[in-house]
Amino acid sequence: MALKAEILLPGNAVSGACLALTAPISFWGGVDPASGAIIDARHPERGQNIAGRILALPGTIGSSSASAVLLELVHAGKAPTALLMDAPDAILLLGLVVAREMGWPTPPAFRLPAADQRALADRRIAISAEGLITAA
Repeated sequence: MALKAEILLPGNAVSGACLALTAPISFWGGVDPASGAIIDARHPERGQNIAGRILALPGTIGSSSASAVLLELVHAGKAPTALLMDAPDAILLLGLVVAREMGWPTPPAFRLPAADQRALADRRIAISAEGLITAA
């Protein structure tokens, strides 16, 4: 399987397990910034951890604080390895841009339709710097 994702925020090639969420999430109140655990009591993936995983987001639930939560995750070393987003979320991406400006290692972000994300659930995948996704 090979997919091509649009680069939203460039970075190095990455690989790892893909956590493909089945519902949109709010980072503010939905993800613990100290651990990376999904803590939203109503989210289907509650209890899963996004730290060190390639996180596929079928959507986000907006809050202007989402960028701060993602920034805290990066600073704590609990951020995802990469983000795959159905649609760009400028607020969320701002957290990654600020982390880069701070000089912190920052995950790349890509646009990949939610329909394509579902095929990656629970698989080990690799994403090239150019956005080519291959699954094992």
